[in-house]
Amino acid sequence: MRVTIAAAALAVSTAGFAPDAHAFCGFFVGKADASLFNEASQVMMVRDGDKTTITMLNDYKGELTDFALVVPVPVVLKREDIRVADKKVFDRIDSYSAPRLAEYYDGNPCDRWRYAERKSEAVPAPSARPGRGTDDKALGVEVEARYTVGEYDIVLLSASQSDGLETWLTQNGYKIPAGASRALRPYIRQNMKFFVARVNLKEQAKRGFSYLRPLQFRFESARFMLPIRLGMINAQGPQDLIVYVLSRQGRVESTNYRTVKLPANMELPTFLKQPGEFTKFYKAMFDQQAKRENHRVVFTEYFWDMGWCDPCAADPLTTSELREAGVTWAADDGGRRGPGAQPVVLTRLHIRYTKETFPEDLGLQETKDRANFQTRYILRHPWQGSILACWDAIGEYRRYRQSVAEREERSAQMLANLTGWSIDAIRKRQHQ
Repeated sequence: MRVTIAAAALAVSTAGFAPDAHAFCGFFVGKADASLFNEASQVMMVRDGDKTTITMLNDYKGELTDFALVVPVPVVLKREDIRVADKKVFDRIDSYSAPRLAEYYDGNPCDRWRYAERKSEAVPAPSARPGRGTDDKALGVEVEARYTVGEYDIVLLSASQSDGLETWLTQNGYKIPAGASRALRPYIRQNMKFFVARVNLKEQAKRGFSYLRPLQFRFESARFMLPIRLGMINAQGPQDLIVYVLSRQGRVESTNYRTVKLPANMELPTFLKQPGEFTKFYKAMFDQQAKRENHRVVFTEYFWDMGWCDPCAADPLTTSELREAGVTWAADDGGRRGPGAQPVVLTRLHIRYTKETFPEDLGLQETKDRANFQTRYILRHPWQGSILACWDAIGEYRRYRQSVAEREERSAQMLANLTGWSIDAIRKRQHQ
């Protein structure tokens, strides 16, 4: 059983014919979604001016009577600012922005006209389209509001002392880790309020859900941040957090931690197309990158205009799905998905962190950067035609076969460098 006290989503929880990174086209063949990472928490954030909407996917495992969610918020939330969201929107946004595998096929190398045309395609091209115990007051705790929202009983608290808040939560039946007061103290100093939720078992049974639906709440604050420190109280080892940020204009990055893009758009051995191989690669690659950065950075996995994608791991979200996520400016278009239908951009951030490496909550800002990026990896299949089709250009054919051999070696070296896998084992797989 995992007892959790959480914040945000932590329900505590380039040779040959290689295409340019901006000239995407090809066949989508696989993706690596958030479920690849054990204990990964997911949060959706929508930012529009000073308005923030946060949706938390609660991955709590254990008796529902032991579930406790505690989130620092800047203001006392009103009843209309809190709702239960549809879990499907997480599945959709994860699928749409997931790291992806694309494959390409070489044409006949002896067709001189095609050869020249393919070379010209390698020139960078622009994007196609941009019960109560001790008295509350004695503990320094004040109940600001109480609501029942769906299957959740929610209390909004203010507090003047962290020990008192921990005592109040314990006395009122919230199963939180011992010693939580230390983690609560910085938020009390900032005069923040506390959004506290637990499951109403009668409502849960009445509604018939076998899982905890996501909680969504909104507020206005000039500060754009995600509280993640509370989720570390009972963490054992590094944790993964995936944040999907929907905004109007540009890419979102951290203001207090370095934000870097993951390695992407390189060619890898074609055996990664086999079932399960791409997910093994991506997990190993991310492990390597996180270790190299000592678990101290925020990784960008995806940034794109929500109106389109190339190659697409899933269709862009519909208007109704965007509104479910909290994008209030999404126009009612009857659910169309047409390119450019909505002025919405999506940034996907992935963080692996520990108590020591992320000593502060995650500060964020929307930038003016509109350059599309995705963690895309390329499989390039060599031409399988007969040498007889190149009899009149045998020299061209031999040069091509040599270039394929060199390309395969580069892809093997790249895979070994990204994952730490044995280069000899990779070469052996290539020739099986």
